[in-house]
Amino acid sequence: MSKTRRKSGSAGFTLVELMIVITILLVLMAVAVPRYERSITVAKEAVLRQDLFTMRRAIDQYTEDKQRAPQALDDLVSDGYLKALPKDPFTNATDSWQGETSEDYSSIDQQEPPGIVDVHSGAGQTGSDGTAYNTW
Repeated sequence: MSKTRRKSGSAGFTLVELMIVITILLVLMAVAVPRYERSITVAKEAVLRQDLFTMRRAIDQYTEDKQRAPQALDDLVSDGYLKALPKDPFTNATDSWQGETSEDYSSIDQQEPPGIVDVHSGAGQTGSDGTAYNTW
């Protein structure tokens, strides 16, 4: 009878052992999840910076080549300056980009039709540096 008792008593974990393991897992998750979310935000911000740099460079090249600013961001794609408009990493859409026209700048000649001279994100969130993404 002592053999059957040892087999049944040694199989499995006690409630205390399970609670300790679950507590350790919860503590690890409480540390890991915020760090993971932060790393995702940092990666999205890096993609946004790169996309803005690329589109601004394409706008400048278009303006130099055509002697006028593009009327819409789609002009950059149709004329071959970009393969496609990138997705805004925070809005996950290609149509949320906000273009600044030459009307917004007083130093640009007002005789030509206004065109896009700068581009910003359409996201309303605030970046890790405290500034809004739509001002980058």
